[in-house]
Amino acid sequence: MKDFLRTADLSPRQLGEVLALSHRLKAEPNAENSLLAGETVVLYFTKPSTRTKLSTETAVARLGGTPVSVVPSELQLGRGETIEDTARVISRYARAFVIRTYSDDDVRRFAAAASIPVINALTDQHHPLQSLADLMTLEQRFGKLAGLPVAYVGDGNNVANSLMEAAGLAGLQLRLATPPGYAPEAEIVSHAQRLATAYGGEITLTTDPAEAVKGAKAVYTDVWVSMGTPEAEREARLAALQPYQVDQALMAEAASDAIFLHCLPCHRDEEVSAAVVDGPQSAVFDQAENRLHTAAAMLVALIGNRLSAV
Repeated sequence: MKDFLRTADLSPRQLGEVLALSHRLKAEPNAENSLLAGETVVLYFTKPSTRTKLSTETAVARLGGTPVSVVPSELQLGRGETIEDTARVISRYARAFVIRTYSDDDVRRFAAAASIPVINALTDQHHPLQSLADLMTLEQRFGKLAGLPVAYVGDGNNVANSLMEAAGLAGLQLRLATPPGYAPEAEIVSHAQRLATAYGGEITLTTDPAEAVKGAKAVYTDVWVSMGTPEAEREARLAALQPYQVDQALMAEAASDAIFLHCLPCHRDEEVSAAVVDGPQSAVFDQAENRLHTAAAMLVALIGNRLSAV
């Protein structure tokens, strides 16, 4: 396995290996501090970032390397150089490439041309590093993943897509509630459901938030208006998604020990009430911290060739 472009690139065994490594690197932050000694990792961002940028830069530093963060205006990509030529050149300089951008096809093209590991740090369709942090957080709170009931409420976006793939691999009982017209992409749903069937989990879709949340051990949501959404679409999205706000009444439908998850940044009193995200059930900052440990683990897994063949 050279690249990590979507969560489903992993097998269940490999997912378990990455999560185990994540827990180890949280407990022993300097356990792999010579892996990248004298090396660089290039981080390419076409979208603003707080958690992804800082967690990945910190992960590279903890592994003994130097992170080099760049934006399009700093590369010839912004002036017409091909993705393939850029990938081949960076492969001669750096030990890995981390990309946060819009087009999944751009990431696939870069990975196909690069001779170094490529990690998808967010695209329009996928957010695989986030899904690793989600699973790590669930393991910390509940000990095991198989059979764990989890609800996702709101927009069927890239976070939901990667969560579904992670749920399929880990055997979660995942229920997603989205408004009509806002469900995740059918191809990704179908693929995730096939994974779930193969590995003992279940993924179901509904339009009823209370149905999804009932008895869940974790309730997850994300922003309703993402970066790049046209302003003309904003009001329609807010109106359609308003009944899907995660508030105290909805959390009361979940298990008594349920936690609240959000990949952040959040908009208080929009997709989640301030009382929930700032309340005792919220695990969002543990989840954010785990972005660091899972990013470090994935770099170690790919660069250090620590993953099983299947």
